[in-house]
Amino acid sequence: MKLRSLLIAGALVATAAMAAELTQFSPEKSQITFVSKQMGVSVDGRFKKFDARITVDPAKPETGKVQLDIDLASIDAGSSDADNEVRGKNWFNTTVFPKATFVSSQVRVVGGGRYEALGKLTIKGTTRDIAAPFAVKTEAGGAWFDGSLTLNRLQFKIGEGAWADTSTVADEVQVKFKIFVTGEVVPNAAKK
Repeated sequence: MKLRSLLIAGALVATAAMAAELTQFSPEKSQITFVSKQMGVSVDGRFKKFDARITVDPAKPETGKVQLDIDLASIDAGSSDADNEVRGKNWFNTTVFPKATFVSSQVRVVGGGRYEALGKLTIKGTTRDIAAPFAVKTEAGGAWFDGSLTLNRLQFKIGEGAWADTSTVADEVQVKFKIFVTGEVVPNAAKK
C-alpha cells in the first residue's frame, strides 16, 4: 500500500511540474455525433466536417477557451435522402446558415474529473446559452475532451412547418462530442 501511495504521489508531482498548452485540434481523431427520435425510433447521425480552436492546460481546464464551428452541410443522417432533407430550409437551411458555432465564455469545475463549458451556441441565426458537460482524459501528446448535451431543436428553429410536430420528430436531440487536442509539454516555470 505504501509503495502504491508513493508512486501516485510521484506521478502527481511529475504532472504538477509539467504543463501542456494544448492548441492543435486533431480532426481525424475527433467526432461529433447525435441521436434523435423519429416516431419513437432512435436515429443516429454525425457531422463529418468541423473545426475547433481550443487552448487548454489539462492541469487547469477551467482556464480553457473553445470555439467550435460545425459545417452543417456535412451532416450524415443515415441516407442521402435524409441528408438532403435536413440541409433544406425547414431544417438547417444550410444555404443561408452554413455553420453552427459554439463559443465558450467559461469552463467550470464540476468535480470528479468532470467540467462544464458554458457559452453561446448559434444555429440557424438563433443564439442560446448552453452548458456542455465533459471529462478530460490526457494521454501522450494530448488530451481527449469527451462529453454530451441535450438540445431542444425547436429553440433553434430546426424542423419548421410540419416537422415542428414533436410526435413525429422529438424536440430533444442528444449531441455527443469527442475532441482530441495535441500540444507541446513545457515546464511550468517557462509559462507566464
